[in-house]
Amino acid sequence: MKLLLLGPVGSGKGTQAAIISKKYNIPHISTGEIFRWNIQNETELGKIVKPIVESGNLVPEELTNKLVEDRIKKQDCENGFILDGYPRNLAQAYALDKMTNLDKVILINLSEDEIIKRLSSRRMCSKCKQPTSLQWLVNGKCEKCGGEVYVRNDDKPEVIKVRLETNKVPNELIDFYKNKGIFYKIDATNDVEETFQLLDVILKK
Repeated sequence: MKLLLLGPVGSGKGTQAAIISKKYNIPHISTGEIFRWNIQNETELGKIVKPIVESGNLVPEELTNKLVEDRIKKQDCENGFILDGYPRNLAQAYALDKMTNLDKVILINLSEDEIIKRLSSRRMCSKCKQPTSLQWLVNGKCEKCGGEVYVRNDDKPEVIKVRLETNKVPNELIDFYKNKGIFYKIDATNDVEETFQLLDVILKK
């Protein structure tokens, strides 16, 4: 199964991708993960990407496409994969189309108000570096290790609004996959398992 998950920041794509990956035994692939892997393993592509990433600049599309193509050709992708964060636009969708054929594209939808509520309650642990939420804290500290928690700058409401605006899923990308007949949409819920059940109905079709 070759799957693409779309959705706004805070919609829970990463969480759902991890659940799908475990159940269906296929890798969860994000461009960030691809960049980090190539940099850490000092591949030829990694050596090219490293100075670009470290300087804070965007990796050129042609190079991003090449990194994705190289990743999905690896042995662990023989039975499929879950793409998250790529493609981001129509040009990348056309590039991906030349590499492989996706089975399903699922948009996880969530209202802006709910996203702001969800992300602004998120906290990061200064000790174990894991994300958590206000509702999970124990005596105001990380429920996993007891470390002090803090609010990431990009989880502040005013910053979240900017992130939502700059990371919108383009309509032309949605239309592209609708025309292929492989596009689906679900509304995320506050319950992770409930959202997964909605996804799993589509995955089993």
